[in-house]
Amino acid sequence: MSNGDILSERALRAECSYEITGVRECLQEKQRASEANLKHAEKQAGASLDKWDEDPRYVKAAKARLVASRKPFIEYREAQCAFASSLGGGAIGNALEEQRLACVAELNNTRAEQLREAVSDLPVK
Repeated sequence: MSNGDILSERALRAECSYEITGVRECLQEKQRASEANLKHAEKQAGASLDKWDEDPRYVKAAKARLVASRKPFIEYREAQCAFASSLGGGAIGNALEEQRLACVAELNNTRAEQLREAVSDLPVK
């Protein structure tokens, strides 16, 4: 998935609005898929760092920072998606949850692409 392929929160909701199974169920699936995409990108980034042709101390530092970046990303995602959900105002709970799910999916997919891009051109051993 390249950055041009990452659907925005709004585009995800629009795409799911045509699903017979229901918007919420569709967005839950998109959120689950984005979690898998992010996990895979994190593993790929770690594997790329293992193959990086660099002094081991720099490899170790980069891997530690990759791991350390996960928690702040999750905190940011939770705060940002709570904000996005709050923009639904007085909408019913289902609509607010749909906004949150779409936000999580968008941010997970964006983060996955950022990780792939970050390690894409590292020289290998």
